Amino acid sequence: MTGHGFHPSFLREYDARGIVGETLSEADALALGRAFGTVLARGDRQSAAVGYDGRLSSPGLEAALVEGLSAAGIDTTRIGLGPTPMLYFAMYHLGLDAGVMVTGSHNPPDYNGFKMVVAGEAFFGEHIRALGPLAAAGGFAEGRGAVSGVAVEDAYVARLAEEAGDGPGLRVGWDAGNGSAGRVMARLTALLPGEHFLLNEEIDGTFPAHHPDPTVPENLVQLVDLVRREGLDLGIALDGDGDRLGAVDGEGEVLWADQLLILLARDLLAERPGAGVIADVKASQALFDAVAEAGGRPEMWKTGHTLIKSRMAETGTPLAGEMSGHIFFADRWYGFDDGLYAALRLLGALERSGLTLAEFRRSLPVWINTPELRFPCPETRKFAVPGEVARRLAAAGADVNATDGVRVATEDGWWLLRASNTQDALVARCEAHAGAGEAGLDRLKAALASELRASGVEPPEI
Repeated sequence: MTGHGFHPSFLREYDARGIVGETLSEADALALGRAFGTVLARGDRQSAAVGYDGRLSSPGLEAALVEGLSAAGIDTTRIGLGPTPMLYFAMYHLGLDAGVMVTGSHNPPDYNGFKMVVAGEAFFGEHIRALGPLAAAGGFAEGRGAVSGVAVEDAYVARLAEEAGDGPGLRVGWDAGNGSAGRVMARLTALLPGEHFLLNEEIDGTFPAHHPDPTVPENLVQLVDLVRREGLDLGIALDGDGDRLGAVDGEGEVLWADQLLILLARDLLAERPGAGVIADVKASQALFDAVAEAGGRPEMWKTGHTLIKSRMAETGTPLAGEMSGHIFFADRWYGFDDGLYAALRLLGALERSGLTLAEFRRSLPVWINTPELRFPCPETRKFAVPGEVARRLAAAGADVNATDGVRVATEDGWWLLRASNTQDALVARCEAHAGAGEAGLDRLKAALASELRASGVEPPEI
């Protein structure tokens, strides 16, 4: 095969992704399979699992990807349609060297892409970017790997169901958003104690009900209505490929991932005193404080599900999460992000706490914050600007955390500025404690705006 050029936007920090028919084609999937397969072959890895989500373009892209992997000499096991965590599970369950999931995750229906994993570790950053020149050069490994199909859904559902509680259970609403976790969700909830009400469990790549991103409140309206109408204890929403979750309490109020992590961390630390808990730099200070108060070791880390997973493996940390809804357990689980597994742990933690989810929410410290603010910044400047801000503030004696961009603590609270790894954009957030109030939040926003202007960036409306 001659060399192949990918669209410049195709190879990302965490995955490969594009718009079908514009920046992504089946020829790209074939070339990606050959390039990734070549990397595996050079590392003496010989086998890979492949799965795909419910998007209309996924079967064709999956077939081309498998052809490419096989042509590079990789024995390829096709697990079929399902959520991304089922692909991760298949690697462990079948003892395979690598995995590729064909998925557009939470993106619009005309997007699709590929998540790659090697030997139980995330494949990201420079490893993904290196596939571009490899494919362009056309120096692919040659071979003819065997191709087989294995059904793992039964084993995956059974493994998830091991986390089912033995109590009376809760009354729970579930919304799969017509994403690829719908069928597994329906099978799993039929095995759980309690009473379960399902929404949008039919897999449909056009996403007719709503966009499959549970971090956007508008996408939770249907679930909130169900919870209130039926008087449920809580509702769980999954994203398009099932590796993230969102939650609403029995009063229809949304709880964000950093709030859920407080409940999960307290529950885990009751069994594993002194354990570490990782959260990304966008998480509320309330989470880090709560972990410490419960006897755990909080760690603030870089945003990005692959970066979090890598840090967990490096440090042996049993629980981690990020604001986007990725929650990772290496306690009774495999260390990867799985929305359904995290939901089961949430249900168990809630029952053991003796609280309703609404009561838990009301018990949390009050912090006043902005949503995540995302605004354009040229690729050539997006990493430089937070670095400039960090250096200026550190020189002035400010309390600066430069783990990922710059997070600045003040007596009012904190503010964050970091570069997006997936867009030509900067990301910001501000959070004031209750004592500082809205005036404190205004001071944090003003400090952020001042630093942006000092680096030649006009701040967004905040």
